[in-house]
Amino acid sequence: MITVRSVHKAFGVQTLFEGANLQINSGDRFALVGPNGSGKSTLFKMLLNEVRPDSGEIQFRRGVAVSYLPQENAPVSCLTVVEEVLAMTSDPTGRSEAKAKSILMGLGFKVQDFGRKADTLSGGWAMRAAMARLLLEEPDLLMLDEPTNHLDLESMLWFQNYLLNYRGSIFLISHDRGFINAICRSVVSVQDRTLKVYHGNYEYYLKERDAERERLEQAYREQQSQIEDMKDFIARNRVRASTAGRAQSMIKRLEKLERIELPADARTVKIRFPQPERVGVRTLALKGVHKSYGETKVYEGLDFELERGWKVGFVGHNGAGKSTLMKILADVIPVDKGERIPGMNVKVGYFAQHRAKTLDPGKTVLEEAMNAGHEMSEQAVRTVLGSFLFPGDTVFKMVEFLSGGEKSRLSLVKILLDPPNVLLMDEPTTHLDLESVGALISALSEFEGTLCFISHDLYFVNSLANHIVHVDKGKVTLYPGNYEYYERRMEQNERAPPRSDERPEPREKTPDKTGRPSAREGRRQRAWARERESRRKKEDAGRTDRGAAARERIDELTRELEQPHVYGDYVKVRKISKEIEALQAEISPDIQAG
Repeated sequence: MITVRSVHKAFGVQTLFEGANLQINSGDRFALVGPNGSGKSTLFKMLLNEVRPDSGEIQFRRGVAVSYLPQENAPVSCLTVVEEVLAMTSDPTGRSEAKAKSILMGLGFKVQDFGRKADTLSGGWAMRAAMARLLLEEPDLLMLDEPTNHLDLESMLWFQNYLLNYRGSIFLISHDRGFINAICRSVVSVQDRTLKVYHGNYEYYLKERDAERERLEQAYREQQSQIEDMKDFIARNRVRASTAGRAQSMIKRLEKLERIELPADARTVKIRFPQPERVGVRTLALKGVHKSYGETKVYEGLDFELERGWKVGFVGHNGAGKSTLMKILADVIPVDKGERIPGMNVKVGYFAQHRAKTLDPGKTVLEEAMNAGHEMSEQAVRTVLGSFLFPGDTVFKMVEFLSGGEKSRLSLVKILLDPPNVLLMDEPTTHLDLESVGALISALSEFEGTLCFISHDLYFVNSLANHIVHVDKGKVTLYPGNYEYYERRMEQNERAPPRSDERPEPREKTPDKTGRPSAREGRRQRAWARERESRRKKEDAGRTDRGAAARERIDELTRELEQPHVYGDYVKVRKISKEIEALQAEISPDIQAG
C-alpha cells in the first residue's frame, strides 16, 4: 500500500533519517515509537506529503485513501456537529447520518449536542468531532497522532473497541502503552536514524530492543578486546625484522576491520520526586461543598476526605465533574458553599490539564523555573532542568516556543523545585513520550505523599492507583483498590437502603457458659449470612444487568436508526432519539457539567 525506500531527511546539521525503509500493507496496525525529537512527526508529514525527503522515495498504491488526525487543533467549521462529521461523505444518506450519530455517542456526545455549531466546541470536543469524521470516512489508512489525548477513560475504551473492528490499516503515535498493546500488532521504532519493525506488542518490542542492545554491547566489548590484542601484537613485533612482516599484515587487518559502534544513548527524563514533609492521616477534606456553573449544578452538599499515602485515580464520564473536584481540592476555584479543610502542614501541588496556561510565555525556561517559589541556586535549578532534557543553553529558550512535551516537563520541574505533600495531577501523561511516561510512573510509585490524578491512560491508572474515586452526577464514591477492582464493583451501590421485605439480622441468643453462641444458634447465624450474601449477589447482578441492558438497548436503537424504513420517518427518528437520550441519562452525566 505504501513503500518508504532509502529515505534520507535532515534539518541543518541534525540527521533524522538515513536510508530508512518501511512497508505498510493492507491490514497492518503499526505503532510508531521513539523519543521526542527522533523524527516521528516528520515521518508522518512525509507520508502526508507535507514534507519532502532529501533523497529516497515514498510510493503510494494508486487510489489509496489516507486520513490523518493531528495531535491537536483539528480544523472544524461553522456547521453543526452532525454536519461536520458528514462533511466528507460524498452522498450523505439517512444510514450514514445514523452511523455518524452512533459514532458521536460512542465518543461521548449526547443527542442534544448534535445540533450545536462545531466551531463553538471546546478544543477537546472539536477533536472528538474530527475523530468521528475520520471514522465515518473509513479510509484505507488511518494515521493518528496521540488520538486518546482528548478522550476520557470511558470514551477511550469505546474508541479502542471500535478500532479493534476497523477494517483498514492503522498507523499511530501514542504515549498510551495499554492502547498500543490493544490496537497494534507491530511496533515501528525510530532508532539509529532508521526505521525498524518489531512484530509484536510494546512489551515484546522492549524485550527485543533490550536484548539487541545487550548483544551489541557484548559484541562491542569482544571487538574492543580483540583490537587491543592486535595493537599489542603490532607494538611488540613491528620493530623486529623477523616479525615486521607479520606486524604489517596485522596493521592492514586492523585498518580493514569493520568497527562496531554503539548508538548514542537516547536522552531520557530522570524523574525523582523529593519525599515530602510528613503530615497527619487526614490531608484534605471537603464538607458540605456546593458548586455550580450557571444553571448547571455539579455538586450539592459534597463531603470528601483524602488520607496520607493514598494514590487516587478519579474516573467517570467527561463532564461528570472530575476536573472540578480536583480544582476545588487544589483551591484554584471557589466553592459556592461549604468548606475546604487542609490538614496540618499540608502543601498542595497542582499539575493542570491545560498547563500551558500556567506558564508565562514571555519568560525563558530558566526564568520560569527560578520563579517556582523555592530558594535554590541557579546552578541547582539548571541541574534539575538538565535531567528533564533542558541541557546547556536550551534553558534560555522562550516558553512560547516550547513543544507540548517540553511544557509538560517544565511544569513537572516547577513541582519538583517546590515539592508538595499532596499532589493533584490532571492528565499528567499528555504530550509525554512513552519513555517519559514510564519514568513518571516509576517516580510517582515511590512518592510518599498523597496523589490524586485524572488519566485516560489505563496502564498509568492501573500502575499507580490504590484507590479509585468514581464521579457521577454529583456523587463521589470511593473504591479501595485499583481500576480492575473498581470495574468489578462499579455497578454496586453499597449505600442502597435495605429492601422492605429484607428480614432484620437475627439477635444473638444468650451465649453458653463458654461465652460462645450455642451450636444451634451458630448454624442459624451462618445460614442467615449465606442467605443475605446470596440475596446481595442477586441484587448486584440485577444492577449490572440493568446497566448492560440499557447499553444493549442503545445499540439496538442505533441500528434501528440505520434502517431505510426508519430514517425517512421523522416522527419515528425523533421517538427513537428521545429513548436513546433517556437511556443515556441513566448511565452517563451531561458533558456540559464540570
